Amino acid sequence: MLGLLQRLLAASLTLAALAAPARALGAEAVADAGEAIYRRGVTGSGAPLEARREGAETALGAAAACVNCHRRSGFGGREGRAVVPPITGRYLYRPLPKDGGDRDIPYVEGVRGEREPYTDALLARAIREGVDSQGKALSYLMPNYALGDADMASLIAYLKALDQRRVPGVTETTLHLATVITPDADPVKRAGMLDVMRQFFSDRNIRQMVPAPRMQASGKTALGRSMFMVHRGWQLHVWELTGAESTWQRQLERWLAAEPVFAVISGLGGRSWAPVHAFCERAALPCLFPNVEAPPEGADQDFYSIYFSRGVLLEADLIGKHLLDAAGGSPASRVVQIYRAADSGEAGASKLAAFLRARGVAVSSRVLPADAPASAVTEAARRAASAGAMVLWLRGPDVAALPGSLPEGVRIYLSGLMAGLERAPLPKAWKAQARMAYPFDLPDRRRVRVDYALAWIVGRHIPLVAEQVQIDTYLALGLLSETLTHMADNFVRDFLVERMESDLAHRIITGYYPRLTLATRQRFASKGGYVVHLGEAKGGRLVVDQDWLAP
Repeated sequence: MLGLLQRLLAASLTLAALAAPARALGAEAVADAGEAIYRRGVTGSGAPLEARREGAETALGAAAACVNCHRRSGFGGREGRAVVPPITGRYLYRPLPKDGGDRDIPYVEGVRGEREPYTDALLARAIREGVDSQGKALSYLMPNYALGDADMASLIAYLKALDQRRVPGVTETTLHLATVITPDADPVKRAGMLDVMRQFFSDRNIRQMVPAPRMQASGKTALGRSMFMVHRGWQLHVWELTGAESTWQRQLERWLAAEPVFAVISGLGGRSWAPVHAFCERAALPCLFPNVEAPPEGADQDFYSIYFSRGVLLEADLIGKHLLDAAGGSPASRVVQIYRAADSGEAGASKLAAFLRARGVAVSSRVLPADAPASAVTEAARRAASAGAMVLWLRGPDVAALPGSLPEGVRIYLSGLMAGLERAPLPKAWKAQARMAYPFDLPDRRRVRVDYALAWIVGRHIPLVAEQVQIDTYLALGLLSETLTHMADNFVRDFLVERMESDLAHRIITGYYPRLTLATRQRFASKGGYVVHLGEAKGGRLVVDQDWLAP
């Protein structure tokens, strides 16, 4: 009896020690300090967090941060064959269900359904000593952290704060999703994208009208009734931006306040997407697979936005690599780039110029006014004839306006994404010599993957006006639908992004792309492309000059 009283007294003293820093600092400050430990591996004193594991070197700072294994959401995931359990307060502290089930908590892979609940003191012991709530040793993957009481209180407060019971954009009957369209977006692509989106939402809502029974886990365990999923209708909100770029973020903030959504899906941009990207990061709002030709530089450093491809930035890398390789390491004496102002080609030209100048190549630009006539393209191409190489960041009508004769001895490159891919209207004289950056799989190789989406589009009598954009839109919606199914009603925005990362590589139907993968801190799912030229055969047969390259 005396031993029991001593243990109770020790536990109460530990709880008091953990709670005191929280009361002194305030709940918000404690959670912020906990976030620094969890996400960045920085303790309250500013010192790097230390993670010790027997038989391994001590990890410090960011390498020791909890987020590396348990992820931003706190729901964990897989590390090779090991399953990392969820560590949000809702899962750590929930009492054992008395009737063999738990109707109030969605299933997450790795949840420990049959162990005793944690208390603050038991959780502190687990973090420091690697022992669970029942006194059993945790996995060897779990390090020991020598945290003081103040840091421990901050970390525990943060784990509790990770739980989100009421998620914006999610009701008992409806899942609200938005798509964003910039004012300079192509109107034909806009119409094609919205046709696909509205039909997909309609199809899904009709299919999901039957109430869903609870999903049953196998066996009579404590998780026997914890897996469930409620069918919710999808509602689309179309956020069409207007005016100057400087006003876009404020417009998006007003829309999100008036129409809370769980995520932004697809969307369509013109010259710039950077303000939309910045808004999504600041609002902690997943923005998944927008149709944009020029994603912001440095997007891989952010979390909430995911893209299919780097677009013209990838094309710039493909052209730069091919240009140097084709010269046998001896670069052209001068490269001239031609593009129109206020178009996506400006971003591609800037990226390529930086790449080439860093390697001693002189680069100049011919910037055509946005409203210049087609004859300006002809004149710019003639003036560039003295260069060693010419790079054309031009749309189809401008490509068609190129001179009938090819500048002698000049290497020619063009953006496939902007020119129309295999349908680019190159003058006949240019076809054999001009090389095209091609950031997709080749037409004959992608046929089966594309036909699935095309059959869906044509079967629903949707006008096929922008094939690549429409197929990418259908692919994005399918990926979202599958990922939400796997989440089993855990509507947490960070978890959506994490599941998208882990599930994407298993996707078989990948549309225009040979494969889609996202490792942690990658935000472009397709990594490479080809350099090709157009053959003489009618129909734009492609001839590969440089096989698949992931720069």
